[in-house]
Amino acid sequence: MGAFDYFKMCVTKKYSDFTGRARRSEYWNFVLISILPVIIIYGLFAVSLALGSTTLSYIFMALYIICALALLVPSLAALVRRLHDTGRSGWWYFIGFVPIVGAIALLVFLVQDSQPGTNQWGPNPKAPDNADEILSNLV
Repeated sequence: MGAFDYFKMCVTKKYSDFTGRARRSEYWNFVLISILPVIIIYGLFAVSLALGSTTLSYIFMALYIICALALLVPSLAALVRRLHDTGRSGWWYFIGFVPIVGAIALLVFLVQDSQPGTNQWGPNPKAPDNADEILSNLV
């Protein structure tokens, strides 16, 4: 899957899905694609503000707010699914509100590899459908 495919999946099929797991590629590709329009719109807002065009700056600020609000739920859902993939509850999201240390800890959690095998939030999204079965039969 490409970056835009992950983005489409997160804003359509998994828009408000806080269950299951999201592998690193799903989460970070979604973040990359979703942050681009926000940065561009904010840049246009800053330029229009610097040029003294208040009407245009209001339009860009409204677009920025609409874009940020539209991406809020899928962003939180993808983050919670990513935490699930590392074996953590979605409640760990709130550690990000602790200044500096919390944001660093959350970033470390988000870049960690998937917890191997099935965990309480579902099967490993990186593994084939029956990989757990095959491995358990070998042992």
